[in-house]
Amino acid sequence: MRLPGKRLSVILALSVVGVALSGCTRIRTHQGYQVDALLVDSLQPGIDNRESVEGTLGRPTFVSEFGQQDWYYVSRDMKQLAFSNPKVAKQTVLRVRFDGAGNVTAVDRRGVESAVNISPKGGKTETLGRNRTFFQELFGNIGAVGAAGAGGGAGGGTAN
Repeated sequence: MRLPGKRLSVILALSVVGVALSGCTRIRTHQGYQVDALLVDSLQPGIDNRESVEGTLGRPTFVSEFGQQDWYYVSRDMKQLAFSNPKVAKQTVLRVRFDGAGNVTAVDRRGVESAVNISPKGGKTETLGRNRTFFQELFGNIGAVGAAGAGGGAGGGTAN
């Protein structure tokens, strides 16, 4: 004699385990520029200029702030397991340097090894100036309006 209830409970338990394990799949994402090695290798210093680079690679991810001499193409592949923080699997920063006339002078690549991990110190940023507490900031100006030397009055605090 077969037990259909037992078989059904085993199938149900296996399906629950299967659904639970499907939440643990690895997530892979890509951010930024799609690097095509053939196109990048076709760029030649002294021959190409800004227009030909834009025609070959497209618009850059960002342009250097000072003088617009460098164009950067950033590509990053990320991986993540379920609910953990994403980690960089591969990163490429392609820098195209130009001279004053807009001609390519150099093309170089950097990977994830040149990235720097920045972590705030204690979650608090040091600032210049007074070190006041929350309540000193909140109630510190009470009574200061119109006080002599505080610049609050129209007459300057002295009578003629």
